[in-house]
Amino acid sequence: MDFSFTGEVIEWRGPAPFYFIETPAKCAPEIKAIAADKSYGWGVLHAMVTIKNQTFKTALFPKQGTYLVPLKNAVRLPLEVAVGDKVKVELDFDF
Repeated sequence: MDFSFTGEVIEWRGPAPFYFIETPAKCAPEIKAIAADKSYGWGVLHAMVTIKNQTFKTALFPKQGTYLVPLKNAVRLPLEVAVGDKVKVELDFDF
């Protein structure tokens, strides 16, 4: 595990609702440094994410100086995680 933090679930309403957890700003420089070596483009970075003992693979992407962790409904709904909930997130970039 590279990072552990608690973040709030937010919603972005585009053509369909999308859910994310924003990484803390203090983690952004370290994540950006990792992305410089492991990114597959535009600063997007693959990561293994653990929330409530469920681990899944996703891709973080930069947004206004920090990173967003996407939460698919396939993960979010079974975990009973809703907009506004604060959840513990563990990120692993070494898999």
